Amino acid sequence: MSEPGGPPVMRWWGWGDPAHPSTLPAHSLGFLHEELGIANSRRPPVALGQVRLATPALSEQTLSALREIVGAEAVRDEHPERVLHAAGKGYMDLVRLRAGEPEGAPDAVVLPADHDQVRAVLSLCARASVAVVPFGGGTSVVGGVAPLRGEHGGVVALDMRRMGEVLTLDRESRTVIVAAGVRAPALERHLGTHGLTLGHFPQSFEYVSLGGCAATRSAGQASGGYGAIERMILGLRVAAPVGDIELDAVPATAAGPGLRQMLIGSEGTLGVISALALRVRPAPDARAYEGVFFEDFTAGAEAMRALAQERTPPEVARLSDEHETRMSLALAAPGGVKGRLGRLYLGLRGYRQQGCLAILGFEGSPEEVATRRKRALELARRHGGLPVGGAPGEAWLRSRFSAPYIRDELLTLGVMVETLETATQWSNLGKLRGEVARAIAEALSACGTPGLVMCHISHLYETGGSLYFTFLAPRREEDESEQWRRVKEAASQAIVNGGGTITHHHAVGRDHAPWMQEEVGSTGIAALRALKAELDPAGIMNPGKLMALTDRG
Repeated sequence: MSEPGGPPVMRWWGWGDPAHPSTLPAHSLGFLHEELGIANSRRPPVALGQVRLATPALSEQTLSALREIVGAEAVRDEHPERVLHAAGKGYMDLVRLRAGEPEGAPDAVVLPADHDQVRAVLSLCARASVAVVPFGGGTSVVGGVAPLRGEHGGVVALDMRRMGEVLTLDRESRTVIVAAGVRAPALERHLGTHGLTLGHFPQSFEYVSLGGCAATRSAGQASGGYGAIERMILGLRVAAPVGDIELDAVPATAAGPGLRQMLIGSEGTLGVISALALRVRPAPDARAYEGVFFEDFTAGAEAMRALAQERTPPEVARLSDEHETRMSLALAAPGGVKGRLGRLYLGLRGYRQQGCLAILGFEGSPEEVATRRKRALELARRHGGLPVGGAPGEAWLRSRFSAPYIRDELLTLGVMVETLETATQWSNLGKLRGEVARAIAEALSACGTPGLVMCHISHLYETGGSLYFTFLAPRREEDESEQWRRVKEAASQAIVNGGGTITHHHAVGRDHAPWMQEEVGSTGIAALRALKAELDPAGIMNPGKLMALTDRG
């Protein structure tokens, strides 16, 4: 049908559009100085030419064979291209890139144009013992696109950017088939011309590919109404080293175990998703996003549970804890923190100045939005919530993709800023939140860098919710890796010990792989490895991710 445009440019050392403003206002710097003792001294990234990479290891014979498959211009081993594919966008990825010392880099970047080329590249790499790392938008924050070669002699990044077409649209069945490299904004623009939407808006929306969303079991901020990516995928085409798997778009099937679900979330370790069929919805005619304050997190969480157990929960429902609410308000506008809090809470009698802000978002027809909004706000009031109008919701909607840009500036200012997430049942949610937050805070203090630990509920389910943690602390210069490792291990162990999943929507990648055995058990790991051995006997597909690192001893 159409090719809806090439991918946008991204900073090699950080996130997003190089033209995006990258400074924080003075009042934000003041808040960081108060909270973390951060001085206003800048530590910019090195120049691109100063990034040190190892000499490419692929033989000329292998490079020539790759060029024969995809074309000479689609095999790239120049320095800037290798740097762009040297890492994802996790905290340590960016710390190393900005210092000019990435852990590694692909020996070459290969850009296939279609499924047959993907198939041929995998066959060649299996014969030549070259690892293959599928690369969509490069937005992984858990090491999912780290160019690890494992036991192989080389590694290539398989960049899917040339496979960005919308292939077919079946309006009657509300199904679209796309090549896996299509970017989320391009697909939304294309669907919008037909009055449709996918409704999938992860924070990485500006850059993420749909194949990457499928491979990492992405959730999306509006999953309360539209569903997570796993509920949108009807069919898949996958190239594995031993052959193809083609699953047609069907509304439902009882044909054995769910092979679609085995491939969704496989993170490029079994093969390469080359195309997928997705369920789409009519684009909403109306939206209403607004804020509700709760006296504390416990009251807000009870309201979130009640909303989740309604028949039609909001498309977006987020509840920030007291610390995150305070920071969000402090960074929102000029003036003193206490003054802003005082103005916002003016007239909210009975509420302490340590309240929690929830954002509720509704989309659909005007009548549907009005009805659901009214019912949700009535429910929130029954749990002590106080609606404060549309300004907070609209502000969140405008800035919903801006956090990674802020992280870049915080890194420049010497701040360690990291996120992690989990999910658990409602009966365990409050306890798990406390245990994980405490583990993060204690680990930071043990490193000599006490920080600010925040949390919000980001996704609602009938049986439970997800918890999304953000923490800020002064970077421990020359020892950022050990600082990060100690906090990450403490938080991850608190999650699995406390009854949470090791990841709700960031995926496993390399960072969470050590906890996969505790997540699925030794028999589950054995089953995953057996499937990998069948589809990828040479072990070339994305080594070191998902299931490979299961022993932390």
